[in-house]
Amino acid sequence: MTPPFTLAACAEMLWPDKPMDWRLKRLTEMGFQCGIWNWGNHDLGMLERSGAVFSSMTGYVRGRLADDDGAEDLLATAKQSIEVGKRLNVARLNLHGTGLGDRGLPATPCQTVTGAMWLKAQDTLSRIADVAEQHGVTFMIENLNVAVDHPGVPFARIEDTLALVSAVNHPHLRLNLDLYHVQIGEGNLIEWCRKCQPYIGEIQVADVPGRKEPGTGEINYPGVARALKAMGYRGPVCMEAFASGAAEDALAAFRTAFTL
Repeated sequence: MTPPFTLAACAEMLWPDKPMDWRLKRLTEMGFQCGIWNWGNHDLGMLERSGAVFSSMTGYVRGRLADDDGAEDLLATAKQSIEVGKRLNVARLNLHGTGLGDRGLPATPCQTVTGAMWLKAQDTLSRIADVAEQHGVTFMIENLNVAVDHPGVPFARIEDTLALVSAVNHPHLRLNLDLYHVQIGEGNLIEWCRKCQPYIGEIQVADVPGRKEPGTGEINYPGVARALKAMGYRGPVCMEAFASGAAEDALAAFRTAFTL
Protein backbone atom coordinates (compact mmCIF):
# COMPACT_ATOMS: atom_id res chain seq x y z
CA MET A 1 0.00 0.00 0.00
CA THR A 2 1.06 3.58 -0.62
CA PRO A 3 -0.10 6.75 1.12
CA PRO A 4 -2.94 8.53 -0.72
CA PHE A 5 -1.40 11.81 0.46
CA THR A 6 1.91 13.55 -0.21
CA LEU A 7 3.89 13.11 3.01
CA ALA A 8 6.27 15.73 4.36
CA ALA A 9 8.04 16.38 7.65
CA CYS A 10 9.27 19.51 9.39
CA ALA A 11 13.06 19.43 9.28
CA GLU A 12 13.31 21.97 12.10
CA MET A 13 12.01 19.48 14.70
CA LEU A 14 13.91 16.30 13.83
CA TRP A 15 17.57 15.33 14.45
CA PRO A 16 18.28 18.53 16.45
CA ASP A 17 21.93 17.51 16.83
CA LYS A 18 22.46 17.42 13.05
CA PRO A 19 23.04 20.36 10.66
CA MET A 20 20.10 21.39 8.52
CA ASP A 21 21.60 20.20 5.23
CA TRP A 22 22.00 16.71 6.73
CA ARG A 23 18.37 16.69 7.92
CA LEU A 24 17.03 17.76 4.53
CA LYS A 25 19.07 15.12 2.70
CA ARG A 26 17.98 12.41 5.14
CA LEU A 27 14.29 13.28 4.77
CA THR A 28 14.68 13.25 1.00
CA GLU A 29 16.39 9.84 1.12
CA MET A 30 13.44 8.54 3.15
CA GLY A 31 10.95 9.79 0.56
CA PHE A 32 9.54 12.82 2.39
CA GLN A 33 9.11 16.39 1.30
CA CYS A 34 10.49 18.96 3.75
CA GLY A 35 8.97 21.79 5.74
CA ILE A 36 11.04 24.64 7.17
CA TRP A 37 10.24 27.67 9.26
CA ASN A 38 11.84 31.10 8.83
CA TRP A 39 13.98 31.04 5.70
CA GLY A 40 16.06 33.92 7.12
CA ASN A 41 17.58 31.52 9.65
CA HIS A 42 19.19 29.39 6.93
CA ASP A 43 21.80 29.73 4.21
CA LEU A 44 19.77 29.85 1.01
CA GLY A 45 22.55 28.35 -1.05
CA MET A 46 22.61 25.36 1.28
CA LEU A 47 18.85 24.96 0.97
CA GLU A 48 19.15 25.02 -2.82
CA ARG A 49 21.96 22.46 -2.85
CA SER A 50 20.17 20.09 -0.47
CA GLY A 51 18.06 18.57 -3.23
CA ALA A 52 14.98 18.74 -0.98
CA VAL A 53 11.45 19.29 -2.23
CA PHE A 54 10.00 21.91 0.10
CA SER A 55 6.37 21.48 1.05
CA SER A 56 6.13 24.79 2.89
CA MET A 57 8.03 27.53 4.68
CA THR A 58 7.23 30.72 6.57
CA GLY A 59 5.88 33.27 4.13
CA TYR A 60 6.78 36.48 5.96
CA VAL A 61 9.47 37.89 8.24
CA ARG A 62 7.44 40.30 10.33
CA GLY A 63 4.05 42.01 10.32
CA ARG A 64 0.46 41.68 11.47
CA LEU A 65 -2.88 41.18 9.76
CA ALA A 66 -5.09 43.68 11.50
CA ASP A 67 -3.49 47.16 11.61
CA ASP A 68 -2.12 49.45 8.92
CA ASP A 69 1.57 49.40 9.85
CA GLY A 70 1.57 45.67 10.53
CA ALA A 71 -0.20 44.95 7.25
CA GLU A 72 2.35 46.91 5.24
CA ASP A 73 5.19 45.03 6.97
CA LEU A 74 3.46 41.72 6.31
CA LEU A 75 2.95 42.51 2.64
CA ALA A 76 6.51 43.75 2.16
CA THR A 77 8.10 40.70 3.76
CA ALA A 78 5.64 38.37 2.03
CA LYS A 79 6.98 39.72 -1.26
CA GLN A 80 10.52 38.94 -0.08
CA SER A 81 9.37 35.43 0.82
CA ILE A 82 7.85 34.97 -2.63
CA GLU A 83 11.25 35.56 -4.20
CA VAL A 84 12.94 33.13 -1.83
CA GLY A 85 10.14 30.61 -2.36
CA LYS A 86 10.60 30.77 -6.11
CA ARG A 87 14.33 30.25 -5.73
CA LEU A 88 13.72 27.13 -3.62
CA ASN A 89 10.59 25.94 -5.48
CA VAL A 90 8.58 26.01 -2.24
CA ALA A 91 5.01 24.88 -2.80
CA ARG A 92 3.28 26.94 -0.08
CA LEU A 93 4.09 29.99 2.06
CA ASN A 94 2.74 30.13 5.60
CA LEU A 95 1.19 33.05 7.53
CA HIS A 96 -0.05 33.71 11.09
CA GLY A 97 -2.20 36.43 12.64
CA THR A 98 0.92 38.16 13.93
CA GLY A 99 4.64 37.55 13.88
CA LEU A 100 5.92 34.81 16.18
CA GLY A 101 8.99 35.35 18.30
CA ASP A 102 10.90 33.23 20.78
CA ARG A 103 9.17 29.93 21.69
CA GLY A 104 6.30 30.74 19.34
CA LEU A 105 5.04 33.68 21.39
CA PRO A 106 3.47 36.57 19.48
CA ALA A 107 5.63 39.57 18.70
CA THR A 108 2.54 41.70 19.34
CA PRO A 109 0.15 39.95 21.77
CA CYS A 110 -3.55 40.59 21.30
CA GLN A 111 -6.26 39.36 23.66
CA THR A 112 -9.29 41.04 22.06
CA VAL A 113 -10.07 41.15 18.34
CA THR A 114 -12.51 43.88 17.30
CA GLY A 115 -14.80 44.02 14.28
CA ALA A 116 -12.55 46.60 12.68
CA MET A 117 -9.59 44.23 13.09
CA TRP A 118 -11.53 41.45 11.36
CA LEU A 119 -12.21 43.70 8.38
CA LYS A 120 -8.58 44.82 8.21
CA ALA A 121 -7.33 41.22 8.43
CA GLN A 122 -9.61 40.21 5.58
CA ASP A 123 -8.38 43.15 3.50
CA THR A 124 -4.73 42.29 4.21
CA LEU A 125 -5.23 38.67 3.20
CA SER A 126 -7.07 39.75 0.04
CA ARG A 127 -4.10 41.90 -0.91
CA ILE A 128 -1.67 39.06 -0.22
CA ALA A 129 -3.80 36.67 -2.29
CA ASP A 130 -3.77 39.10 -5.22
CA VAL A 131 0.02 39.39 -5.03
CA ALA A 132 0.29 35.60 -4.79
CA GLU A 133 -1.80 35.22 -7.94
CA GLN A 134 0.41 37.67 -9.81
CA HIS A 135 3.46 35.57 -8.92
CA GLY A 136 1.87 32.14 -9.26
CA VAL A 137 2.34 31.12 -5.61
CA THR A 138 0.06 30.06 -2.76
CA PHE A 139 -0.12 31.47 0.74
CA MET A 140 -1.70 29.68 3.70
CA ILE A 141 -2.82 30.94 7.08
CA GLU A 142 -2.22 28.48 9.91
CA ASN A 143 -4.46 27.91 12.90
CA LEU A 144 -2.69 27.80 16.28
CA ASN A 145 -3.66 26.98 19.84
CA VAL A 146 -3.59 29.71 22.48
CA ALA A 147 -3.95 27.43 25.52
CA VAL A 148 -0.48 25.84 25.41
CA ASP A 149 1.85 27.05 22.66
CA HIS A 150 0.78 30.45 21.32
CA PRO A 151 -1.11 32.58 23.88
CA GLY A 152 -2.00 36.04 22.61
CA VAL A 153 -1.97 35.26 18.88
CA PRO A 154 -5.01 36.84 17.18
CA PHE A 155 -7.07 34.89 14.61
CA ALA A 156 -5.52 31.70 15.97
CA ARG A 157 -8.45 29.31 16.27
CA ILE A 158 -9.46 27.13 13.35
CA GLU A 159 -12.85 28.83 13.39
CA ASP A 160 -11.06 32.15 12.86
CA THR A 161 -8.72 31.04 10.10
CA LEU A 162 -11.53 29.27 8.25
CA ALA A 163 -13.71 32.37 8.50
CA LEU A 164 -10.97 34.55 7.02
CA VAL A 165 -10.00 32.22 4.20
CA SER A 166 -13.61 31.53 3.20
CA ALA A 167 -14.42 35.26 3.30
CA VAL A 168 -11.47 36.09 1.01
CA ASN A 169 -12.37 33.04 -1.12
CA HIS A 170 -9.30 33.20 -3.34
CA PRO A 171 -7.56 30.14 -4.84
CA HIS A 172 -4.14 31.52 -3.89
CA LEU A 173 -5.04 31.73 -0.19
CA ARG A 174 -5.54 28.41 1.59
CA LEU A 175 -5.63 26.95 5.09
CA ASN A 176 -2.70 25.27 6.79
CA LEU A 177 -4.89 23.01 8.92
CA ASP A 178 -2.78 22.01 11.92
CA LEU A 179 -4.58 19.16 13.68
CA TYR A 180 -2.31 19.26 16.73
CA HIS A 181 -3.52 22.80 17.41
CA VAL A 182 -7.14 21.90 16.62
CA GLN A 183 -7.07 19.04 19.12
CA ILE A 184 -5.87 21.32 21.92
CA GLY A 185 -8.17 24.20 21.04
CA GLU A 186 -11.36 22.69 19.68
CA GLY A 187 -11.21 18.90 19.22
CA ASN A 188 -13.68 17.23 16.83
CA LEU A 189 -10.93 16.78 14.24
CA ILE A 190 -12.76 14.89 11.52
CA GLU A 191 -15.64 17.37 11.46
CA TRP A 192 -13.20 20.27 11.23
CA CYS A 193 -11.43 18.51 8.37
CA ARG A 194 -14.80 18.22 6.62
CA LYS A 195 -15.66 21.89 7.15
CA CYS A 196 -12.24 23.05 6.01
CA GLN A 197 -11.74 20.61 3.16
CA PRO A 198 -12.60 23.01 0.27
CA TYR A 199 -9.93 25.45 1.49
CA ILE A 200 -7.08 23.20 2.70
CA GLY A 201 -3.63 23.79 1.27
CA GLU A 202 -1.80 21.49 3.68
CA ILE A 203 -2.51 19.47 6.81
CA GLN A 204 0.00 19.35 9.65
CA VAL A 205 -0.01 16.69 12.37
CA ALA A 206 1.47 15.86 15.77
CA ASP A 207 0.00 13.95 18.66
CA VAL A 208 -1.40 15.38 21.91
CA PRO A 209 -0.03 15.78 24.52
CA GLY A 210 3.67 16.25 23.83
CA ARG A 211 3.68 17.28 20.16
CA LYS A 212 5.32 14.04 19.11
CA GLU A 213 4.67 11.62 16.23
CA PRO A 214 1.30 9.90 15.62
CA GLY A 215 0.69 7.03 18.01
CA THR A 216 2.25 8.67 21.07
CA GLY A 217 -0.89 10.39 22.34
CA GLU A 218 -4.66 10.55 22.22
CA ILE A 219 -5.38 11.24 18.54
CA ASN A 220 -6.55 8.36 16.34
CA TYR A 221 -4.59 9.43 13.28
CA PRO A 222 -5.35 6.29 11.22
CA GLY A 223 -9.03 7.12 11.69
CA VAL A 224 -8.40 10.71 10.62
CA ALA A 225 -6.49 9.46 7.56
CA ARG A 226 -9.38 7.19 6.54
CA ALA A 227 -11.84 10.06 6.91
CA LEU A 228 -9.65 12.39 4.84
CA LYS A 229 -9.40 9.82 2.07
CA ALA A 230 -13.16 9.22 2.16
CA MET A 231 -13.90 12.93 1.82
CA GLY A 232 -11.59 13.16 -1.19
CA TYR A 233 -8.55 14.91 0.26
CA ARG A 234 -5.36 13.99 -1.60
CA GLY A 235 -3.08 16.86 -0.68
CA PRO A 236 0.02 17.13 1.50
CA VAL A 237 0.20 15.96 5.11
CA CYS A 238 3.23 17.18 7.05
CA MET A 239 4.44 15.82 10.38
CA GLU A 240 5.33 18.93 12.39
CA ALA A 241 6.36 17.03 15.50
CA PHE A 242 9.26 16.09 17.71
CA ALA A 243 10.39 12.46 17.78
CA SER A 244 9.72 10.48 20.94
CA GLY A 245 12.81 8.38 20.20
CA ALA A 246 14.75 7.88 16.97
CA ALA A 247 13.59 10.22 14.21
CA GLU A 248 13.51 7.34 11.72
CA ASP A 249 11.07 5.45 13.97
CA ALA A 250 8.88 8.53 14.36
CA LEU A 251 8.74 9.00 10.59
CA ALA A 252 7.89 5.32 10.10
CA ALA A 253 4.99 5.65 12.55
CA PHE A 254 3.78 8.75 10.70
CA ARG A 255 3.96 6.98 7.34
CA THR A 256 2.08 3.97 8.72
CA ALA A 257 -0.70 6.14 10.16
CA PHE A 258 -1.32 7.77 6.77
CA THR A 259 -0.90 4.70 4.56
CA LEU A 260 -4.24 3.12 3.69
